[in-house]
Amino acid sequence: MDKLAKKTSSTLLREKMPLRLGLPPKASSVTIQKVMKANKAKDTKPEIILRKALWAHDIRGYRLNWKKVPGTPDIVFLKRKIAIFVNGCFWHRCPTCNLSLPKTNTEFWETKFKRNIDRDQLKLKRLEELGWTVLVIWECQIKNDLGYQVLNVKNLISKSSY
Repeated sequence: MDKLAKKTSSTLLREKMPLRLGLPPKASSVTIQKVMKANKAKDTKPEIILRKALWAHDIRGYRLNWKKVPGTPDIVFLKRKIAIFVNGCFWHRCPTCNLSLPKTNTEFWETKFKRNIDRDQLKLKRLEELGWTVLVIWECQIKNDLGYQVLNVKNLISKSSY
């Protein structure tokens, strides 16, 4: 495939599968807006811990935050079509941690978290429709059993074929 065809197919893929779910809810105060803007979208502490562990176990050859597939996965093994998302328990509402909602401006937070969950499900669905294997690793799983998560990734890689 030539460069123009590659660019065109990836552009079509991105246009065909937008992940926007409308406008986000408005934060209740300027302080909340600042706090939310300060949250990092990539290179978070759990991501870095996982990547260092993968590197230490000779699991390499991945790309970070690859934008040519829906959802911009945190870690991508291109040839094997494996996408890994490292989700923070608070923002993505970890089913294991079952965290409570903030006590102030509850309506805002309910809407915010619902949108995050819906967007996450849409990303997974679209990647799977494209033939990708998707793995979601939660922040608490990295904290509690990093070795098992590395083994999980290693097993996925060994099961997939070019």
